[in-house]
Amino acid sequence: MSTIHAVAPLTVQDAETLVTAAHRAAEAAGVAVSVTVLDAGGHLLAFRRDDRAVLISGETSTRKAYTALQLDSATAELVDAVQPGGLFHTLPTALDRPLLFIAGGVPVHRDGRLIGAIGVGGGAPEQDHGFAVAALEQLA
Repeated sequence: MSTIHAVAPLTVQDAETLVTAAHRAAEAAGVAVSVTVLDAGGHLLAFRRDDRAVLISGETSTRKAYTALQLDSATAELVDAVQPGGLFHTLPTALDRPLLFIAGGVPVHRDGRLIGAIGVGGGAPEQDHGFAVAALEQLA
């Protein structure tokens, strides 16, 4: 007989922790960003855009989070897959959903289960990825 282990979902409090931590990391680097946190169903839990962040960063942070969630992978690890000849080359245009294969989206796991995703936009892709990873380190 197998035992089912329930995993606590990503909460609004968790989402606020992620947003705050990502913004602190970006601020320390002198970068203005937008941060989006989605739950496991792809629903918005938290969003914040710095006053100085470029407007499109709100959209890119959300798309990065959505992509990381749907593919259960950091978007930084998927960039090569959408290049000509890559495994997902046609995926960005094959779906109506807003996928974005630029570094800055990272899935959120708890006890090995996917519970959501964070997306950061506004800095260079490598910076955005770093800010998202730094935020995950603050999640208990």
